[in-house]
Amino acid sequence: MSSQPWYKDGLRFECTQCGACCTGEPGYVWVTPDEIRKIAEFLHREDGWLSKSQLRRVRLSYSLTELPNGDCVFLRWAEGKATCAIYPVRPLQCRTFPFWQHNVKSARNWEQLGKWCPGVNRGRLYDFDQIEQRRKDRW
Repeated sequence: MSSQPWYKDGLRFECTQCGACCTGEPGYVWVTPDEIRKIAEFLHREDGWLSKSQLRRVRLSYSLTELPNGDCVFLRWAEGKATCAIYPVRPLQCRTFPFWQHNVKSARNWEQLGKWCPGVNRGRLYDFDQIEQRRKDRW
């Protein structure tokens, strides 16, 4: 049995701005207090925090809110493309997609992801080290 992960030769991914990762089933986009402050600063909020319509408390943590249709509160649509209103300061969880532990656990999981994310297996090749760095980042 090989000690190398199945993605040892790298994986391709290119964001197609489809918005699938920013909408859909209810879930959480975890944010740290530092990320909240950076987002608030980016949005020119003088209080250094986000409003209740943008941020929710979940037990001892925080998550960005979702609109009733499942969209992230910061998802914007223009000319059929999804964009992020806070892209330069988006949370680590967003920055590391699609190389989350669950998604790269197996080739099967990666292929399943590709059924709803058209950017999987296309575009830029991420090498093993780049994938590992993103996979190991905790959010």
